[in-house]
Amino acid sequence: MKLNKTSIDGLLLIENFQAEDNRGAFVKTFNRDDFSNNSLNVEWKESYFSISHKGTIRGMHFQNPPHDHEKLVYVAKGAIIDVVLDLRSDSNTFSQYEIFELNDRNRYSLYIPKGLAHGFMSLEDGTITVYNVSTVYAPESDNGILYNSFGYDWNGITKPIISERDLKFQPFTKFKSPFL
Repeated sequence: MKLNKTSIDGLLLIENFQAEDNRGAFVKTFNRDDFSNNSLNVEWKESYFSISHKGTIRGMHFQNPPHDHEKLVYVAKGAIIDVVLDLRSDSNTFSQYEIFELNDRNRYSLYIPKGLAHGFMSLEDGTITVYNVSTVYAPESDNGILYNSFGYDWNGITKPIISERDLKFQPFTKFKSPFL
């Protein structure tokens, strides 16, 4: 498992251990020692997955303090364009975003620290995206940024499949960060 820094402080692209043989493939998506050796002492409290049609956009999601959380995200089947936006007002990379392709072929994961919004667009039907989070879901802290309000064009998609909830999120220009 190799943890690679990105241009956003704390955001890591992880090259997971993988092995293949005549039975198929084996992928290790988390190792406590690898995380601890990189000063990531996180305990996952919930794990869930989504199944998305091609052209679906989910995001940009986060939880407000005190229920803000770290995430570990990877794709078990299919492919996504994953987008992470820095919402930490005191960060050198505040308002900047990074884009990654996560898929069942490269088998990468993203470690997303507190204070970053996360979203993705499915590139294939039946894409399964797995999320591990460090806090339990708290509806009163659930929040997001309007998916098309911070400068990313989502590969030019004009008619994404997106939830009514995600369409009601405030634009980034009106966002007042609770993350310091």
